[in-house]
Parts: sequence; C-alpha cells; structure tokens
Amino acid sequence: METGTVKWFNNAKGFGFICPEGGGEDIFAHYSTIQMDGYRTLKAGQSVRQAKLHVVPRQSVRFDVHQGPKGNHASVIVPIEAEAVA
Repeated sequence: METGTVKWFNNAKGFGFICPEGGGEDIFAHYSTIQMDGYRTLKAGQSVRQAKLHVVPRQSVRFDVHQGPKGNHASVIVPIEAEAVA
C-alpha cells in the first residue's frame, strides 16, 4: 500500500487526485474507493493510504494503485488521520 497527499478533491463531482509520497504522476481518486463510514470525501493536503475514505485537500492517505484507461487510479483509499481513530 502506498502513501500520498490529497492534491484536490471535488465533492460535487466525486473525484480528485493524490500526489504519491515517492513522487511520480498524480493518482486519480474516485469517491467510491474511499474506505470510511458515512459521507465519503477527501481534504486537500490530507495524508492517505489507498483504501476507501473521506478525503480533504492536502490530506495524507494510503492507497493501492492500478492502471486505468487514462492512467493510474487509486483504490482502497484510507485517510491516515481516520486510520488512527479507527
């Protein structure tokens, strides 16, 4: 599972992008792959681990990556803050 930071996430459209911690191309993130109960979203700047989660810009997250028709896609997105609470 990889780690990265949410670049941006549009709640109305249900998708955004994650910047991988190790660098490289941004990873597409769809709300359906966010691991969490309730409203699934991410925050910009949030750290993430690929697993379904609520994501916010700049949020750190953990996630898995797979090749989609237009590039890399994140799956099983898990926000790092939510992981500590769970």
